[in-house]
Amino acid sequence: MNCYRTFALLAIATRSGGVSAFVTPSIASQLSVSSITAAVTSSSSTSSSRYNIIRRAMSGESTTETEPRKAGVASPSELKEFVSSAGSKLLVIDVRHPDASIEPGDVKSLAVAGFPSDTYRPRAINLPWSRETKSMELPKDISLDAPIITHCGGGGRGQSAKEYLEKNGYTNVLNGGGPKETECWAEFGSL
Repeated sequence: MNCYRTFALLAIATRSGGVSAFVTPSIASQLSVSSITAAVTSSSSTSSSRYNIIRRAMSGESTTETEPRKAGVASPSELKEFVSSAGSKLLVIDVRHPDASIEPGDVKSLAVAGFPSDTYRPRAINLPWSRETKSMELPKDISLDAPIITHCGGGGRGQSAKEYLEKNGYTNVLNGGGPKETECWAEFGSL
């Protein structure tokens, strides 16, 4: 029986190749510490994620975990506070590239959220990040202390753009990730 419990948790913990476990208190109470530890340890999750899954499962808490955000992406709560305090002064800079031959990965995120226009995402502008030159066009007619959120599809180029803007004197910039970061996107994606 212990073998089946371990296999079941392993299948849950490694669902879709990420760290995604759903263990209810009733299931957790049926699993032994060793079966949970064995299942989660053999999964592809990081050691801190494994520890959290085990801790939550054994305490009866929800064990829903998602893949971590890319480095530098602000948390949903940071973005919510930033958007609220920025008000109408907020500028969102979409650094995705309109040419799919240059950035093939953007096709996927553009299917979720298109480029800004006068009627769609009116507080956003598109200033593509160039991996080749490691630069982008700087926003025009914006003060250096203007509140800015950068984003791409998931946060990598958004972070590069954030750092580039800061090197060019902008002082109030957050990386919002992008449509892939659904909880973050919910805080600013419609602006």
